[in-house]
Amino acid sequence: MPIIESELYINAPIEVCFDLARSIDIHAKSTSQTKERAIGGVTSGLIELGQSVTWEAIHFGIKQQLTAQITEMDFPHRFVDEQIRGAFKRFRHTHEFIEVNGGTLMIDIFEYDAPFGIMGKLASALFLKSYMERFLMKRNIYIKKVAEEDYKKKQR
Repeated sequence: MPIIESELYINAPIEVCFDLARSIDIHAKSTSQTKERAIGGVTSGLIELGQSVTWEAIHFGIKQQLTAQITEMDFPHRFVDEQIRGAFKRFRHTHEFIEVNGGTLMIDIFEYDAPFGIMGKLASALFLKSYMERFLMKRNIYIKKVAEEDYKKKQR
């Protein structure tokens, strides 16, 4: 099972970062390159424990749908979303937030199993893991940008 881990320091309060990471609207904006949009479940605002969202997006030239549910939440330190239906055999995405020097260390842990047995494992090794690393980092950098811009505005 491949695991993608990343850490990113954000110069903004932990509560701001936590809410941006679970915002349906921010997610859609941060993934505009795949034309990602919420089409079912929670389709705007903040997603909460037990709620789900169905995303539609274009990955590898194919329109796909994926439904994820928030299965754990400890505001403002941690939440987990897991695939209910979609292209992966399974995934578990843990989002952790640690307050550091007035800012936030955002930790992302994405564990997944590719579909299609040995062919899926080969695809993961050849291109899927690196694709997901770039996809998740782009999203996290967008969250950082929005959090820091909003925080600066409030400081003025």
